[in-house]
Amino acid sequence: MFYRENGQFKTSYRSDQQIFAIAQDRWAVWALIAFAFVGVPLLADEYMFRAILIPFLILALAALGVNILVGYCGQISLGSGAFMAVGAYMAYNTYVRIDGMPLIVALLAGGFFATVVGMFFGIPSLRVKGLYLAVATLAAQFFCDWAFLRVGWFTNNSASGSVNVSNLSLMGWTINAPVEKYLFCLAFLVVFGLLAKNLVRSAIGREWMAIRDMDVAAAVIGIRPVYAKLSAFAVSSFIIGVAGGLWGFVHLGSWEPAAFSIDRSFQLLFMVIIGGMGSIMGSFFGAAFIVILPIFLNQFLPWMGSLVGVTISTALVSHAEFMIFGALIVWFLIVEPHGLAKLWSIAKQKLRLWPFPH
Repeated sequence: MFYRENGQFKTSYRSDQQIFAIAQDRWAVWALIAFAFVGVPLLADEYMFRAILIPFLILALAALGVNILVGYCGQISLGSGAFMAVGAYMAYNTYVRIDGMPLIVALLAGGFFATVVGMFFGIPSLRVKGLYLAVATLAAQFFCDWAFLRVGWFTNNSASGSVNVSNLSLMGWTINAPVEKYLFCLAFLVVFGLLAKNLVRSAIGREWMAIRDMDVAAAVIGIRPVYAKLSAFAVSSFIIGVAGGLWGFVHLGSWEPAAFSIDRSFQLLFMVIIGGMGSIMGSFFGAAFIVILPIFLNQFLPWMGSLVGVTISTALVSHAEFMIFGALIVWFLIVEPHGLAKLWSIAKQKLRLWPFPH
């Protein structure tokens, strides 16, 4: 009854091309953004920022980049962790080796170098696809792990092999407190989310989806597969690289190559599968699910064990987490391949028809 577009007429091309066609959607998005910037800092505590909110924002940004490549262009990648590592280490080197380097420019520079690496390892997509492309991108993961572990230049010749950044500041604004880090990451996510939403609605976004659906037919109607695939790798790697820089600079502060191992690549891919491939909203759903589920299981399983008189160890909780992840991925692939975003879309459609039968 309250979620319908009755009476909302489009009287110009500008209004017809809005990101959110229904006014209720626009109000909800603006209200959500306002609450994220104003309400959350007033309500959340330090643990919430460090354990849930900041990791969610950064992983949602990384999942956004993976979704552009995997969900919109249909190019399977298992090298997302490597692109995050490139973004983090190159942002670090840019930040510490160039005097007076602004923080945002260093993070964007990390994204630029991740773009170069992503396009290089995306070249095999011009000839192979599916499992073979996944193996080709997996090579990027192992190569970057070796390079950042063995080449001392990347770590500024650190004896321990780890790097650290501290006392972050932006135009006189010190970014040390958890709430400041949260707002900094939130600003990045909002900007990149809006850019990605507009990008997938543009001509290049339609080319990506045409390549995903049937690359031969796309080539027949004049779409250049070389340009479409490499541009998808470039945009995806740039966003993932910026997310890697945020993960190292803001969330970790001090890290080593193991922070961007192959487990990170699989985690990002799982976010896209569970959240919904080919959906900007699915990137947020998947990141929230992956971040919240381990914390929920760590609290819920011991509580259930205490009710039945069974002691649940930390190791058992960790194994249960992997089993539940695996079961959920299989379930989504079989029952709802488009993930949580599709369920959300179905719920919105039913709400538009309520209370009439459907």
